[in-house]
Amino acid sequence: MENPDMKTLGNSHVFGILSCAFYLPLVVSFDKVTIPAELKSAVVKIAVNSTSCSVTCGPGFKLEEMCEITPAGERRNCTLRRSACLTSWVCGLLHFTVHVGKPFQFSCLTSDAVSFGSQAYSCTWRLAQGLITTNDVLFKPFNNPDSVIRFSPTRESDAGTYRCDVQMLKTFKVIKRVYFGVRVIQNDLVDLNFQKSLTWEQKLAANKEEGNTENSTHQEVQEQQHFWQGELFYECLIGVASGVIAGVLVSMALYFLQKILGRRAAKK
Repeated sequence: MENPDMKTLGNSHVFGILSCAFYLPLVVSFDKVTIPAELKSAVVKIAVNSTSCSVTCGPGFKLEEMCEITPAGERRNCTLRRSACLTSWVCGLLHFTVHVGKPFQFSCLTSDAVSFGSQAYSCTWRLAQGLITTNDVLFKPFNNPDSVIRFSPTRESDAGTYRCDVQMLKTFKVIKRVYFGVRVIQNDLVDLNFQKSLTWEQKLAANKEEGNTENSTHQEVQEQQHFWQGELFYECLIGVASGVIAGVLVSMALYFLQKILGRRAAKK
């Protein structure tokens, strides 16, 4: 059974807490806060507008409009400030196809990050040789102190996936990870010139979409002339051949017809 004395003691304890909470605001009084005159007339400088980050991943920069705000809410002495930004640190996989013997390079840092101050970053490279993958277990350390990897010339052994981690020198925090998948092929293996395989009509349509109609007009006219000249030559050749064959057939038919008529006349 529950002890009545313990129940009474618990009710008294709760009643005492409620009483203190009710009477505490009446006992304690707060003085009014006085704002100094210097603070009332103070002018603060804050960012009132900003652009989006210059890159979608890794270190970039943005432009901020900094203005002085008066106590009346007016803006004055506005300036533009360039500040660092970071949207996402994972940049995914980039694919490249390179011919053997050709020079090639790729950079872990964008031009924006380099211009903003590449001394604030360090790049660590790892390589999965001969594979196109993002499985971090397959990567081994690759010695390259620079943010750029250069092949001059490119060899077949350079094929693989290169992973770059960009870290802040002050905090060693990884702010970017990007994978570069490099395929190396022989020069005579395949012709990757897409424009070469297009007809002149397809080239004209592609150039119109890219806005390069003026620069390619002369070349397209020449190609069109060659095209129609070739078509005309083949048409003439087919016409001459058809005429010769038709003439031979007609001559043979007349010859046999004349021979048959001659035999009938001889019998009569």
